[in-house]
Amino acid sequence: MAQFTMPSLGADMTEGTLVEWLVGPGDQVHKGDIVAVVDTSKSAIEVECFHSGVIDRLLVETGATVPVGTPLAVISPSGETAGTAPGPSAADDQKEQAGPPETVTPPASPEAGESGEAVTATPLVRHLAEEAGLDIAAVHGTGPGGRITRADVREEAAAEGSSRTSAKKAPSEGRRVRATPLARRTAAEAGVELGSVTGTGRDGAVRAADVRAAAPKRRAGRREAPAAEPETTAAEPTRDLTGRGAATTAQDAADRLAAMRRTTADLMARSKREVPHYYLSTTVDLGKAVSWLRERNRALPVPKRLVTTAVLLKATALATQQVPQLNGFWTDGGFTGEPSVHLGVAVSLRGGGLVAPAIRDAADLPLPDLMARLRDLVTRARAGRLRASETSSATITATNLGDQGVEAVFGVIYAPQVALVGFGRVVERPWAVNGLLGVRPVVTATLSADHRASDGATGARFLAALDNWAQKPEEM
Repeated sequence: MAQFTMPSLGADMTEGTLVEWLVGPGDQVHKGDIVAVVDTSKSAIEVECFHSGVIDRLLVETGATVPVGTPLAVISPSGETAGTAPGPSAADDQKEQAGPPETVTPPASPEAGESGEAVTATPLVRHLAEEAGLDIAAVHGTGPGGRITRADVREEAAAEGSSRTSAKKAPSEGRRVRATPLARRTAAEAGVELGSVTGTGRDGAVRAADVRAAAPKRRAGRREAPAAEPETTAAEPTRDLTGRGAATTAQDAADRLAAMRRTTADLMARSKREVPHYYLSTTVDLGKAVSWLRERNRALPVPKRLVTTAVLLKATALATQQVPQLNGFWTDGGFTGEPSVHLGVAVSLRGGGLVAPAIRDAADLPLPDLMARLRDLVTRARAGRLRASETSSATITATNLGDQGVEAVFGVIYAPQVALVGFGRVVERPWAVNGLLGVRPVVTATLSADHRASDGATGARFLAALDNWAQKPEEM
């Protein structure tokens, strides 16, 4: 038996709130499957499983706040559960990014067929089918070996769209509605049924804004309704008629932001107090990079174009790979280097606050792939749908405040990391090249580093390597 525990999703996390289980007893899971959503002081995180097997039992109910390391579920090895089908091949795992498939045996019926053949689908695909109100056994799989993919679920849902229009207006009581944790809290406070709200988020997920938009309609309808529902009207008239529900939601958002600020402040204060920082800076000529980007982007559609930030992040990752003394963690009185560069990227959240999820293996990604990862990471960070592996694996962090107008950033190290790189805005300045003076686009790059793990000479080599890579964007 293995235990799935509350993970540590960052050096500043001591406890987390279990928001949602995506699996239940009897479900087969594999290492890397997303099995739960955990709410930290910063955002909601999708948590992956670190074991393969079958969920034996869930130990913590949704809504509970427990310390890091608390057992959340018990996982039995697959071989200990009767009737468990063997796991998929590695090739199948790569074809379906949502995770390895689990085995579901459809009920024997004339409609489903009486062959008793097993249907394969990942936990995420089963979750999507449940949200769409589909019987997974009735969905035709087009993947390898008849495997059911997300596309199959979407097509089946679209095919039954006309018959489901009325069902969406009056959803069944047992069907799970896809919604963000904040949307669920907002709906509970405003007295709005999530099933009656049309979601505008990813894959139709209900967002807090959707709930707030639906709340006035619900209140208006309630004022016109006859007094035949004493339980409902007695429970919420003050909140609905005075707008106090919206005020409560705003207060919750303010409280969450304040908690995030406190958490960040505590971590930064500890870092400044315990980590001996040293700071270096250099000015990087981006003339070649800007010209190369202009030529490359000219023939590409907007979604495929690269921005200067992608070049700077890739240069940072390559420089870190070249100077590995800055890539790792200071723990237990010593430095532990990491073989891969997982580049943390500071992302400002719309409501305020900051998170720094990681672009994994950033040094090995081609520039277009790094740009795509960056877009995806920022979108999900601001939607509160990051994954555990992205919030706890960064080996070095970069922050770019150029879009805010600042020219230099001297950041505080995100311990136990040992370095942080900052970039300001790109400005045009007089610049001498081969003895000739001209105007060139330049950016100030700064390094905040831990003097216990490296020294000024090491930091200088890092900045020189970053500058060198920024001059060769075509080689990245």
